[in-house]
Amino acid sequence: MSSVCAMSGEASHQQLADWVRESSSTVLFTGAGISTESGIDDFRSPGGVWTKMKPIQFDVFVSDEDARLEDWRRRFHFQAQFDAAPLNDGHHACAAILDSPGGEALVTQNIDGLHQRAGVADTDIVEIHGNGTRGECLDCSAPMSLANAKAHIDTTGLSPRCARCGGLVKAAVISFGQPMPTDKVTRAAKLAQHCELFIVLGSSLVVQPAARIPQIAATSGARLVIVNREPTPLDALADLIIRDSIGVAMKPVLHALGRR
Repeated sequence: MSSVCAMSGEASHQQLADWVRESSSTVLFTGAGISTESGIDDFRSPGGVWTKMKPIQFDVFVSDEDARLEDWRRRFHFQAQFDAAPLNDGHHACAAILDSPGGEALVTQNIDGLHQRAGVADTDIVEIHGNGTRGECLDCSAPMSLANAKAHIDTTGLSPRCARCGGLVKAAVISFGQPMPTDKVTRAAKLAQHCELFIVLGSSLVVQPAARIPQIAATSGARLVIVNREPTPLDALADLIIRDSIGVAMKPVLHALGRR
């Protein structure tokens, strides 16, 4: 596979738009970069959230009530930021692609729910790191809204328990030390294996096992596009690399799909 590196520029953006329009099966893969363009803090990068506060490990959440209450306090803080974040052209372009005949699915490392706000159906999203906009019982997977979790804590001073089985309720994100959802990772890998075009938007491609998904697409014969401001470990496999902001790079895609 030949690699075409475009640091920025309209020609590379138009090439991406043309490939999207031509593709019969496009899979999108989004990372923190698409969220930071909407003003959401990055968690893992230098200077990110986890450099300012220590992550709460999964086993500590399960075993310690004070840790659970702190985890929920953080969750409510993050959700206020998610709610205030505006959608950007990257989010709108992802929704437009998935609404087009060639749109297959979206795999995301993000937990903020902005893709759903842009109009992407839950059934079209594979959230390999979970979703921070809702709670879930660790025993029976029954859902709980963040509003109900907060009301419970405000009323009782205790972390929420499942109304169905009494199990611990946690935000539906994958915490450090928590097993990855193998069903979602497997689905993402299958999508990558069978797509024609795979587009990475705003991921450093260093967090495993998520970073293996674009590699599967490239080695299975898909065109691989990486839109990221910094180099990634998979750049050598890419057919097109765009170093611009996601919003700028995806504007021609919106035009190509008749959305702008």
